[in-house]
Amino acid sequence: MSDITAIAPRARAAQIDRADILPLAVRDLVLRFDTATVLDGVAFDLGTSGCTMVMGQNGSGKSLLLKLLHGLIQPSSGRIDWAGHAPADVTSRQALVFQKPVLLRRSVGANIDFVLKSRRKDMKRRTALLDHVGLAHKADQPARLLSGGEAQRLALARALATDPEVLFLDEPTASLDPASVLAIEDIVNDARTRGVRIIFVTHDVGQARRMADDVVFLHEGRVAEHSRASDFFPDPQSDAARNYLTGKIVV
Repeated sequence: MSDITAIAPRARAAQIDRADILPLAVRDLVLRFDTATVLDGVAFDLGTSGCTMVMGQNGSGKSLLLKLLHGLIQPSSGRIDWAGHAPADVTSRQALVFQKPVLLRRSVGANIDFVLKSRRKDMKRRTALLDHVGLAHKADQPARLLSGGEAQRLALARALATDPEVLFLDEPTASLDPASVLAIEDIVNDARTRGVRIIFVTHDVGQARRMADDVVFLHEGRVAEHSRASDFFPDPQSDAARNYLTGKIVV
């Protein structure tokens, strides 16, 4: 994989300046669908750097929380404050990678070209971006022929092509083989090193242990716990998190 400075010109001399959209403050966030409340009173604060892992059982609201933070859906009530900005005001400075890659029915290279052109970026960055995620040799291949891990790496390259200041990832390594998981983790860790703020949903406890600086643990639509990873994994304070980490099935 290539030197990341070739694909992120703003980060050559220093880390990305996130001061005007971070920190993040979430207060009393509620999301309802008809009579069902799926997020209820969610509140937490995130600092300007690092990797936050969002964890919890299926149905706890993790993916919906990412969409709210990114401005893709509107809350029923509550506040999301990106250093004084509403989510809709900072969406263009963020990127979201879904569990299932969303790719164009074009070549691998053309998928990158589309993002660079639409964001008015330097088109010459295509090769460096693909090289960085290990796909330069497949630039002319149809994207639909990529393996699951390759497709997700292309989705990451598309996200990085936007020069995001915040990168959301919604279980990007679910159902991938171990080699693909580690490859994607390396790309994400590299972005974090450059100063991109990472907010990452995962069910993989091992992955969270490897990558997290802090953990937001959701349970039944509420924040059951938010703490530093160094505190969360050895000594979770909530019963819900303790049961989750030990694999105890609670019905």
